[in-house]
Amino acid sequence: MIKPVRTAVFPVGGMGTRFLPATKVVPKEMLPVVDRPLLQYAVDEALEAGIEHFVFITARGKGALEDYFDIAGELVNSLTASGKTAMLATLDGTQLVPGAIAYIRQQAPLGLGHAVWCARNIVGNEPFAVLLADDLMHSKVSCLKQMVDAYAKVGGNVIAVEEVPHERTGSYGIVTPGKRDGRMTEVLGLVEKPKPDVAPSNLAVIGRYILQPEVMTILGEHRKGAGGEIQLTDAMAQLIGKQPFHGYTFDGVRHDCGDKAGHIIANIALALERDDVGPAVRAYIDGLANG
Repeated sequence: MIKPVRTAVFPVGGMGTRFLPATKVVPKEMLPVVDRPLLQYAVDEALEAGIEHFVFITARGKGALEDYFDIAGELVNSLTASGKTAMLATLDGTQLVPGAIAYIRQQAPLGLGHAVWCARNIVGNEPFAVLLADDLMHSKVSCLKQMVDAYAKVGGNVIAVEEVPHERTGSYGIVTPGKRDGRMTEVLGLVEKPKPDVAPSNLAVIGRYILQPEVMTILGEHRKGAGGEIQLTDAMAQLIGKQPFHGYTFDGVRHDCGDKAGHIIANIALALERDDVGPAVRAYIDGLANG
């Protein structure tokens, strides 16, 4: 029997050095795309997929994350008194069910694998999802919901993948692909950040995962990989052949918001779809094109 995915882990302890000086005081996951922080998009995606428990792996200086998902009493009271119901409604997604969120400190930046391992006691013996907020997945049906539906058919481990330029393989975990069935690709192997001349493909792992709890035992061995860090990709690779393992090419667009240009592009792309700001943004872009 395939167990449902009820818990999601959000590794949000990174320092965000690529966005300094803003991230000196603002966690990178709180940088806005239009008017919502990156992390809110990932949480909304998880909610649509039926996630019930949210585990945030944080670090020092990340208190704004906890405050964001708390009830802002003074703000709520002020908006209520002013009759600003539309503004109040925008806060609904930031207030999850009491007890649904857990915060865990990752005391040292030892890699993505270590961050995920920090959630082991909450995950327990159940499958779980991992969402990297840097990757903003934009689609009609959320990326994780698509993956959960696929997982319900095949079980095991399901990771989001997409084709990247061959010269970029050194920035990703790369899949050795097997049989393909629609959007599903059998995963025969995984290698972290291979150089283009030795990469087994250009099918890259992107920031959404559904994993079985056995990966926690492997991560607990604290083996260091690329960059001297504990790599999630290395641990996942050890499950191949022991459990079903598939890559899923989701129906949508990934915006790499860990990159400055990617973050700006995401703002433009999502703004253009909105009735309130889209016309002004489109007019400005048209003016540049015609100028």
